[in-house]
Amino acid sequence: MLPKKGIVFPNGENLGPYPRAIAYALKCELGSTHQAVKIIRKWTGAGERTVKNWLAGISGPSGQHLVDLIRNSDDVLQVLLIMAGPRSACTGSWPGWMFCLAQVSSISRSARRAPS
Repeated sequence: MLPKKGIVFPNGENLGPYPRAIAYALKCELGSTHQAVKIIRKWTGAGERTVKNWLAGISGPSGQHLVDLIRNSDDVLQVLLIMAGPRSACTGSWPGWMFCLAQVSSISRSARRAPS
């Protein structure tokens, strides 16, 4: 999950560009060690240099790699929904949008636990 203390809750403006936002989410969840690179490679099947570029915020994942990250990382899902803004995920008030975000996160978790 995203840090609860010591950092301003990210929104679309202070997350920065897409590659930096993805790097932020991955580092919050996994750190920036070589073990994190191995985990992300296992999740996505991407090459080592590619994953290191994602963690450095140089480039961001696209296509199937992005789907694989969302499938395995609640933080990546949350960051993408924050960047997309409330109107793209759900309409209505801020509390309604947060409820929608919680629903999407729980769906993501339950889909990950479902047997393949």
